[in-house]
Amino acid sequence: MKLDTPQTPRPDDAEARLKIVPVVCYPPDSLPAPKMDWFADVLDGMIQVDEVVAAPREAGFATVPAGHVFRILSVDGPQVGDLNLWNAADLSERFYSGKTRALHGTHLSTGDQMWSSFPTMRPMATVIHDTLDWYGFDEFGGSVHDVIGTRCDPYTNTLLSGGQYHHCCHSNLTRGLADHTGLSLKDAEPLVHDVLNVFMCTGFMRDTGQYFMKASPVRPGDHLDFLAEMDLVVGISACPGGDCSTTHSSDTAQCHPLVIQVFKPRDRVMGDWGPSKPNAYDRTHGR
Repeated sequence: MKLDTPQTPRPDDAEARLKIVPVVCYPPDSLPAPKMDWFADVLDGMIQVDEVVAAPREAGFATVPAGHVFRILSVDGPQVGDLNLWNAADLSERFYSGKTRALHGTHLSTGDQMWSSFPTMRPMATVIHDTLDWYGFDEFGGSVHDVIGTRCDPYTNTLLSGGQYHHCCHSNLTRGLADHTGLSLKDAEPLVHDVLNVFMCTGFMRDTGQYFMKASPVRPGDHLDFLAEMDLVVGISACPGGDCSTTHSSDTAQCHPLVIQVFKPRDRVMGDWGPSKPNAYDRTHGR
């Protein structure tokens, strides 16, 4: 825990140091601008081709072809979910939440992209519609769909509570990936990674900097739509915290299912669209 009071006296120029104006680490100006009209065309007239239910305190998995849309849908009640993405052809290429956060900020919405791990580092999926984009940032600094937190896991739960709990999102995603791919649990677990916390309302406490959660504003019918930028394995865990208003990693919260729906857009809308290409950095010169 952090100490309540600093142990080091303030230097004479403390105020000057504190007032230095910040700069954005990774200005996104060179990234492609969101194509809002095209996103609307993609969503218009698409045909549903698959649907998978993530039961409460479990995970659901779907394989999504490049150029298809996948939707994470709230159905029965307020529920948050932990989303993982993998390249279906190479599971070692997976969602990189930290770099996504550096490029797009702490929370994602329409036009933002989910980036993959090194060395390919390319878009895996683009958010093309968000029914909760009206929420913005609240008076506490909270917003929805964060790339701040990790996923609830049994290791941290044991560290903090001493309990043995087997339906944390990490556990759910591990079992789901193993079932979906045929991998053993031992081989699947290292592939599970930090998440996009879909529908979760989070931020940082202004006085302590601690990560907080609050009741999600999600309601049945709310959804987040993504364009798959490559062939994907998509996994979503229906978090054991329900709407994450009070707790997670327990069986006390009221939980609801989440649904993955997969859609095929009209061919004429996709035109000459193509899957994302690996990062252009030439590693041979940096070794």
